Amino acid sequence: MARRFATACAALLLAVPAGWAQTVSLGGTFGDKALLVIDGAPRTLSVGTKVNDVRLVSVQGADAIVEINGKRATLTLGSAQVNLGGSAPAESRTGQIVLTADGAGHFFTNGTINGRTVRFVVDTGATLVSISESLADRIGLKYADAPRGLVSTANGSVVVHRVSLDAVRIGDVQIYNVDAVVMPAMMETVLLGNSYLSRFTMKREADRMTLDRR
Repeated sequence: MARRFATACAALLLAVPAGWAQTVSLGGTFGDKALLVIDGAPRTLSVGTKVNDVRLVSVQGADAIVEINGKRATLTLGSAQVNLGGSAPAESRTGQIVLTADGAGHFFTNGTINGRTVRFVVDTGATLVSISESLADRIGLKYADAPRGLVSTANGSVVVHRVSLDAVRIGDVQIYNVDAVVMPAMMETVLLGNSYLSRFTMKREADRMTLDRR
């Protein structure tokens, strides 16, 4: 068990301001302890202890909550990059996504939201990226306390939660801080709306859609 704990690995990095720990990743959990890799150095912390401005707040299953200078974040084994500092990680201004339509003319693709695998469908008629509550629960998206609003659907107005997605990734292109709504709809596919698509120049030729990073 100890060996499994010491060798477990996660790819979650926390970007923080200069003077603090620059990167923190969750390597594993064991009881009330967590293996954190801080600036490349593995450190085993017990709940309540602190190393290099990183304090371990709690451990539950495969998750750990850490605090840096009063700001907290949840680390999950296998999660993608999240931002803990003042500004978001720098985004590349290059990158291209190429999609091919299915037989019905829809553009589907696999990708990730905050490091969790999902399936997208391009929806140029949607203002924001739209996620069902059931899917949001599955990928661990916290939305219950997010601001609420009303949107119009084919079945009338529904109450939604407005959230910001830390990272949306398709292929090699990752976009940070994407506005989205979580809605009580029965759908396992994420609607890839204009809050994501507007970050790209879109071109369609027959059954091929190309998204070039602006």
